[in-house]
Amino acid sequence: MSDIYQEGQRQLQEQFDTRRLADRLDATIVHDAITPDDKAFIERMDMFFMATVDNRGRPNCSYKGGEPGFLRVVDEHTIAFPNYDGNGMYLSMGNVINNGQVGLLLIDFENQFRMRINGVATISREDPLLPEYPEAQFIVRIRPREIFGNCPRYIHRMKLVKRSRFVPKSRTETPVPAWKKRAFAQEVLPSKDPARDPARETLDR
Repeated sequence: MSDIYQEGQRQLQEQFDTRRLADRLDATIVHDAITPDDKAFIERMDMFFMATVDNRGRPNCSYKGGEPGFLRVVDEHTIAFPNYDGNGMYLSMGNVINNGQVGLLLIDFENQFRMRINGVATISREDPLLPEYPEAQFIVRIRPREIFGNCPRYIHRMKLVKRSRFVPKSRTETPVPAWKKRAFAQEVLPSKDPARDPARETLDR
């Protein structure tokens, strides 16, 4: 048994008579080591959602997208992924620096399956994986505390239409987002931001 349940969860489990079921699920499906099946699912994902919390207890949730394989299983206790250029606020990654607590939600909309991964994250600009991800700012590594699949019944079935052109690729110039070309952003962009180049291709999405 893990320690995934705290007072609030137990209160609701008692109220709705699900404590026995919750304990059985904890004992049966919750684990902290990445299995071969987990690895296969994780490494074919091209997106996930990540929740973090600041030092005041306030949550933040962000979307992370890339090419299949950008989320990598390093070993049975380590997951890694790159951090690409964003809006410069670093809400999620700042929280990682503050306390490291993260929750990942991976959803396969086509096959209607999802996985949760809760654990502790660290970031590094010196990570040996960094050269393998073009334009990555740093690498995030996560040590899972709980890994488990979720009931898929409410997952809407959807099909991938097209992956984002903004995901960096080797030997391909990445376009810049149009919002960075607007006046409110231009004057405060980082000195080396590609959006400062007037010849760089610009896209809305």
